[in-house]
Amino acid sequence: MKALINVRIYDFRNFEGNGYIIFTDKIVAAGPMGEFGKIRVIHKIEEADIMDGKGRLLVPGLVLGHTHIYSTFARGMALPFSPRNFQEILDQLWWKMDQSLDREQTYWSGKVSALGYMKHGVTTVIDHHASGREIAGTLGELKRSVVTEGGLRGMFCFETSDRFDVDACIGENAGFFAQEEKGRCAAHFGMHAAMTLSDGTLEKIARRLEGHPVHIHVAESVMDGEDSRKNHGLEIIKRLDKFGLLTPDSLIIHGIYLTEEEMDILAERKCYMVLNPNSNMNNGVGFPDYPLLKKHGVKCFIGNDGLGTSVANEWQALLYGTHNRYGDPLAYDLGDLHAMLLNSYEYASRRLGIKLGRLERDYAADMILIDETNFTPMNGNNALGHLFYGSAAALRPSHTWCGGELKLADYRHTEPTEEVYERSRDASTRLWKDLGAPL
Repeated sequence: MKALINVRIYDFRNFEGNGYIIFTDKIVAAGPMGEFGKIRVIHKIEEADIMDGKGRLLVPGLVLGHTHIYSTFARGMALPFSPRNFQEILDQLWWKMDQSLDREQTYWSGKVSALGYMKHGVTTVIDHHASGREIAGTLGELKRSVVTEGGLRGMFCFETSDRFDVDACIGENAGFFAQEEKGRCAAHFGMHAAMTLSDGTLEKIARRLEGHPVHIHVAESVMDGEDSRKNHGLEIIKRLDKFGLLTPDSLIIHGIYLTEEEMDILAERKCYMVLNPNSNMNNGVGFPDYPLLKKHGVKCFIGNDGLGTSVANEWQALLYGTHNRYGDPLAYDLGDLHAMLLNSYEYASRRLGIKLGRLERDYAADMILIDETNFTPMNGNNALGHLFYGSAAALRPSHTWCGGELKLADYRHTEPTEEVYERSRDASTRLWKDLGAPL
């Protein structure tokens, strides 16, 4: 049993200006420092098991709502690239890359990504994987690298697409259901996007869902909707609904070009929208319409679409970008961000079967400690504002715990990293050579 003392505690609901946390893999007790002497005796906390937080800010570990771990190996890669639209971005970069990935590269991309998540305060990761060279077994490699060995929590699926061997994709998704592990790992049924999925493929997926939620890109660009209307005579969401694919807790990613009727369907089916503002701006495809999603009761939270290993920087992109889109500084505020953060914990808790997102008794000890030096008063009413306008742009906690295990201490990983980085360089070098990228 460990104790963390002299910390400001903020779990996006409650604030304690100077408090303590006692924990194992779960939080055993928490409260103001004035109570610690008595509580310490009750729980028999030894001096060696106490860490002084020195006034730093303690918040729950963050949930990353959508990412592509395999894209880690694109960092610095320079393929011939002169796209004129989103389809050409896919053709010239991402579809070349994901077609070439194998199981070993998948594993090492997971290892190095897990180290990055720890550095940016992410303790629960929701991934959308693709590796055309080897499909079978790749989700197990991600679980092994991120969860079993990395010590984080994860949800994984494979991007079923007609670009790949459809039956192999479906088999990998359905086979991974058996690898779910309560509290640690959950499965979605992955689909790339409606524009790469035939009706025949959707029928096959519907037969193998077993009630699991789907995880799919939707209306990331105007092309996705245009394809659905032209080739299938339906809006994307109506087409997915026709095949019974909008199961509760399904993750709909991006959703930039949805009709209001489609939003109503998503709300009725209890699906979640995951917004990825930096990726949308980077690809020049548009920007999420959060106020409209909110109006129609679609629950949302935030991902990064594989752009690095942080999620806190996406908070600022979404707020500033929504202000710019609407020409209104009130179109998205910290109250909206607060709701999305709570949604992420609610979702991850339910899917993983564990209590996440609070710093109180019986919740998982997933925590990050931040050097958030406040030179103006901090309290329960403004703590999120301090975090948003202080650390969020480049959030780097000094300490990260997941399930009570210390993963990052004084900004350094608690386990050796040299081999992980070396082996990741070897794996990515082999991938770049296969793609003809300059080394």
